[in-house]
Amino acid sequence: MSTSRIQNTFSRLQAAGRQALIPYITAGDPNPGATVGLMHALVQGGADIIELGVPFSDPMADGPVIQRASERALAHGVSLRQVIAMVAEFRQTNADTPVVLMGYANPLEAMGYEVFARTGVAAGIDGVLTVDLPPEEAPERVAILKQHGMDPIFLLAPTTPVSRMQAVAKLASGYVYYVSLKGVTGAANLDVASVASKLAELRQHISLPIGVGFGIRDAASAKAVASVADAIIIGSRIVQEVEQGEAGLAGRLTSFLSGVRAAMDTARA
Repeated sequence: MSTSRIQNTFSRLQAAGRQALIPYITAGDPNPGATVGLMHALVQGGADIIELGVPFSDPMADGPVIQRASERALAHGVSLRQVIAMVAEFRQTNADTPVVLMGYANPLEAMGYEVFARTGVAAGIDGVLTVDLPPEEAPERVAILKQHGMDPIFLLAPTTPVSRMQAVAKLASGYVYYVSLKGVTGAANLDVASVASKLAELRQHISLPIGVGFGIRDAASAKAVASVADAIIIGSRIVQEVEQGEAGLAGRLTSFLSGVRAAMDTARA
């Protein structure tokens, strides 16, 4: 089977001694017509992979900032099918930047994994992270995704036991998302030493690249974590920019991300 866009991206970055920058936005926020333009703005700012949130009414892992983004998108009636269509539109002018959908099981179950995988890959989606799908319940669903060439991405946390790390290692592809904090997205108090120690433990069981998210808010925290992680994932801080209003939004996202990218590139210099 050919290598995926995600694999190719990490291979290229690792060869250059760089880490992936993975920003997150919620599809349909601030409105459905803005999403594709914002995705391009993120790429212009240095995004290597984009995580695109599928709006959901009960996002249990997300803090208030991303919850509000979901509510704004849902108020516009944004559905999983529309999110897939947004990726297809993005692909008309960007064939290279991997796109990962991030969300919850309900919309996928409602559409059906077979239909989702087939239509998603045809639209240019590279991976999916289902927050509330534990590895114990995932094998059949993962098999369908992989059969169509979509990477299933899993979350690991500070409290993850070794048995679950091993289960994720068997199922995951693309990369693994390490949640650096106990709590929800957008929380503070990032401890880089404890992240480094946990990543060392995870790497004993997982050979995939490991991205770190939750608690990375600016260039300084991104640089600190980039010294130990394979990828930096930033969500709530970017969604806060969206919340500030649409005036100059694309430029603000590009500018913010450019600063983060520049700081990350000095992390291991």
